[in-house]
Amino acid sequence: MLTCAYTLKIVIDHGSYTPVFRQLADILRDRVAELGPGAKLPSETDLMQEFGLARITVRAAMKELRAEGLISTTRRRGSYVRDEERVPMDITGPADVSARMPTPEERAKFNMPEGVPLLIVEHEGGETELLPADRIILKILGRD
Repeated sequence: MLTCAYTLKIVIDHGSYTPVFRQLADILRDRVAELGPGAKLPSETDLMQEFGLARITVRAAMKELRAEGLISTTRRRGSYVRDEERVPMDITGPADVSARMPTPEERAKFNMPEGVPLLIVEHEGGETELLPADRIILKILGRD
């Protein structure tokens, strides 16, 4: 096994065509994958100091990760890797399934973070179900 006696410092390239906040989001996305569900991310201040960036830049990167559903942020507590488990749900009979972004009221009702779509399942007969897409695995059952 090969080991390394030094740590590699990741540097933001201010001369790149990729916006700085996106570069930071890419770095943090890799960290999220390494940390795993429920892990706490560094604070905005820690990230500002580590990368020499302005708070607005760090916030833009974190906003992007929230929009992708990778992290959740609670005021005064910090940002954490999302850890919600997905639940299988069987769909039987004829049904139409579509997706759209939720309204602010729907986001509050289902406790959904930014960037997570809502699944709309319209069953034959008019019954409609709204489901957070980040917590459901739809299983479409075939006809026997």
